Amino acid sequence: MSANQWLATGNFFTTYKQEQRTFFTSLDRSVFTLFLIILFGWPLLFELSNKSMLVVDNILIAIVAVMGLNLLTGFAGLISIGHAAFVGIGAYTVASFCRVIGDSSIFVTHFWPVLIILSGFVGAIFGAIVGLPALRLKHLYLAIATLSFQMIFQWVINFMSFFNQGQTIFVGRVFWFTGKVGRKDHYVFWYFIILTVMVIMGFGIRNLLKTKYGRSLVAVRDNDRAADAMGINPGLTKVYAFALAGFFAGVAGGLHAYLYRGVGFESFTLNESISYLAMAIVGGLGTLNGSFWGPVAIKFLELQVENLAETAGQYMPSGMNLATALKPFTFGLVIVLFLMFEPRGIANWWRIAKSYAKLWPFRY
Repeated sequence: MSANQWLATGNFFTTYKQEQRTFFTSLDRSVFTLFLIILFGWPLLFELSNKSMLVVDNILIAIVAVMGLNLLTGFAGLISIGHAAFVGIGAYTVASFCRVIGDSSIFVTHFWPVLIILSGFVGAIFGAIVGLPALRLKHLYLAIATLSFQMIFQWVINFMSFFNQGQTIFVGRVFWFTGKVGRKDHYVFWYFIILTVMVIMGFGIRNLLKTKYGRSLVAVRDNDRAADAMGINPGLTKVYAFALAGFFAGVAGGLHAYLYRGVGFESFTLNESISYLAMAIVGGLGTLNGSFWGPVAIKFLELQVENLAETAGQYMPSGMNLATALKPFTFGLVIVLFLMFEPRGIANWWRIAKSYAKLWPFRY
């Protein structure tokens, strides 16, 4: 390792412990710490409307969900078109407790961290079950299997009376150390909670990828036969990848249920699964920071498309629903353009910018 921990010009490791460090230089650690302070501190200095805070909270929840999808599709190389169903399983886990014991039960309102973690484990169980076809199926056939799970999930939610046939199931307001979280502080409170969960899970993925379990995902993605020859069980690794993705999605679903104080079918449809996949592709498959860039870019694009549709709607005939056609067209166009011209996503732009900042003024 370089003697200068602030401006190291290269990576020279003498032990495995040095290679597995989360931050290679003190400058990286300081910049990341400053970034965290800004993320946690700005709501205390600047007050946003509830609508704006809801958008920010939605972005953070999408980041948690896309982290799991990136582990599955980006690092393990397994295509999933039913990720919204896993998020829905986490949300309906919370909703199920509300239906059985009541939305104002002390377990729902006071022990909500336990219920969110439980939602993650339920999502992991269903993820492992859905991952069983990965023992035999690959590529397009596996994608169709995950699509089938999405369709089964939608059918069950729509036709079972226990889930109110897809209609909203209400979730009670939670309690904190200061008492019940009121309507005024609801979105700010959940911003801090979701942000904390996001940071913890981000560190979890960063450390997982340095272990043999994380490296096995990449090995199976690159060549499952070669991985098998090296002693890695490809089938078990694929099921384990689905379980991990299900856990992240389940936690995101539990957070979604508490944020909206209710669970409805329309938040977990096939369109949402395509949206999650678009976030992973645009952000950059197989990269951790791509899981952050993708949701931010797609959610920002959604807002701009809605504003454009509202503006254009003033000059269009009243019978023409421009927003319905413009959103899928824009999504499809963005995905195609990124696959054609930047398949490594926005994360590659970040890599180039970071390399330029480190090597400037040299051109190599």
